[in-house]
Amino acid sequence: MSNKIYLGDCLNIMKDIESETIDMIATDPPYGMAYEGNFSDTTPWRKIENDDNLDWLEPFVKESYRIAKPNTSHFMFCSWHKVDVFKQVLEKYFTVKNLLIWLKKGTSIGDLEGDFAPQFELIFFFTKGRRLMRGRRDGNLLPFSKISGREHPTEKPVPLMQYLISKFTEEGETVFDGFMGVGSTGVAAQQIGRKFVGVEIDEEYFSIANRKLNEANQLTLAPDFLEDRALE
Repeated sequence: MSNKIYLGDCLNIMKDIESETIDMIATDPPYGMAYEGNFSDTTPWRKIENDDNLDWLEPFVKESYRIAKPNTSHFMFCSWHKVDVFKQVLEKYFTVKNLLIWLKKGTSIGDLEGDFAPQFELIFFFTKGRRLMRGRRDGNLLPFSKISGREHPTEKPVPLMQYLISKFTEEGETVFDGFMGVGSTGVAAQQIGRKFVGVEIDEEYFSIANRKLNEANQLTLAPDFLEDRALE
């Protein structure tokens, strides 16, 4: 199943993945907050599938534990709106080690006159057993630029995904993303020599992800995925 994205519901497709074969779960699931993005260049974003509930969360986490190898480390994005629910479910199966903060180097649009400007997202770092970190021990504040001209309302920057994947996997190991969106996790994995298995339920985003993965596969050199950091 390596280096392929599947169209469908990840809870169904994960059943075909053998137990203890995945080296990392790195995923950006729906946050359960009925997100409605602002306008893109020409049209409003469509609603995110399954973002009006968290019924999928525990089955997904349980299956993630089953397919993850022993002594592996994992990442899951979430929003402060439901951070308590995510933590409680993750702790039923994994050890939650930290809550990372992605500093977006810019603000997001919200209530322009009645609220502070959002500048961060949260990333759960959790483990099945214990795996040593590659490279230096960085802090849990991760400054990475937002994507301009993105093709998905919550698209994550490839350099951020490259950084996360690189800290706890080796070349040739396999990363799983059950909510692939437009392919950032797969692109990041390919460019730093990891394998990936991805799932996306939305046909339009699935198509975009395949295009991006094909384009990324043409690159002969991985980008310097530490270049965008300011962690000193």
